Amino acid sequence: MQTTRVTKVAARDVATNRRRGGDIRVLLSPRTVGSTSGFMGVVRLGPGEYVSEHYHPHSEEFVYVVSGHLVLRVGEDEVSLGPDEAVLVPQGTRHRLENRGEEDASAVFHMSPLAPRPELGHVDTEEPPGPGVLPTVGGH
Repeated sequence: MQTTRVTKVAARDVATNRRRGGDIRVLLSPRTVGSTSGFMGVVRLGPGEYVSEHYHPHSEEFVYVVSGHLVLRVGEDEVSLGPDEAVLVPQGTRHRLENRGEEDASAVFHMSPLAPRPELGHVDTEEPPGPGVLPTVGGH
């Protein structure tokens, strides 16, 4: 019988990435815990902040709002999300997450399945607003 190692990751211990906008932290991934089926993280958006439009050619994205209110633009449609509401972004669908409110908002996201290689996981369709490099979810 194989023994599975359980690894705890705290958001406060993960470096923020602001390249696509907001405060994105990849918590559970092949890089951090050796996951093989997908990755999970948190995003925090202040008033007026957004995650730039992109799509995932190999993965579905699950988004669950923890606090605040967010607008998810999916293609030409918009979905308003509040606390304890979730949405599935289908594989290959352009999407953008926005905080149009006056309070901070936070959400949990999960992507599955993994792309064949990390650099194939996201395709930007809008210039990312932030400095720095994009999050690394694979490799070591």
